[in-house]
Amino acid sequence: MAEDAPLRLAVITGSTREGRFSEKPAAWIAEKAAAHGGFDVTEIDLRDVNLPFLGDPNASKAQKQAAETFGARMAEFDAYLFTVAEYNHGPTAVLKNALDHGDWARKPAGLVGYGGVGGARAVEHVRGIAAELEMVTMQAAVHINFGNYLAVANGEKRLDEFTHVEKAADKMLGQLLWWGRALRAARTAAATE
Repeated sequence: MAEDAPLRLAVITGSTREGRFSEKPAAWIAEKAAAHGGFDVTEIDLRDVNLPFLGDPNASKAQKQAAETFGARMAEFDAYLFTVAEYNHGPTAVLKNALDHGDWARKPAGLVGYGGVGGARAVEHVRGIAAELEMVTMQAAVHINFGNYLAVANGEKRLDEFTHVEKAADKMLGQLLWWGRALRAARTAAATE
């Protein structure tokens, strides 16, 4: 694969709750990543994946198959972007469970947090989980504070109207492209050894 070939990027909507906000930042960051030029973007909504809790002995055959399919599908990507909703100072259970079901090793991840203090506490939780999974999270993250969240949720503004959000996203996407290419090259080299 050519070194400058677009990275296969999964933008993962990390909340399945009724009335969720995560669709808005997921669509916005997917559009920005596609316009960036270095990514081949696929949007994945965890609402569409019937994952059992990891290790659940009562998981149905269909749920076990969904988990296997999800893990295999995630392995096809070079990089990831996760929307990270903050509930009770942490990420959603569905996002943590999805992370438990995938093999993300030696791949980069960008994080788009929202909620109290811009989802910063939830983003920090995900960083710790990602490190254990051998993922590389970007130094830059997008933090959508509660005031911005409300303005967008109420239809008064769009995310691209907030300069600080746009700048953070641009920086994160630049880092994600660099790390994605570097890690893809390293994985390719390791596979041929």
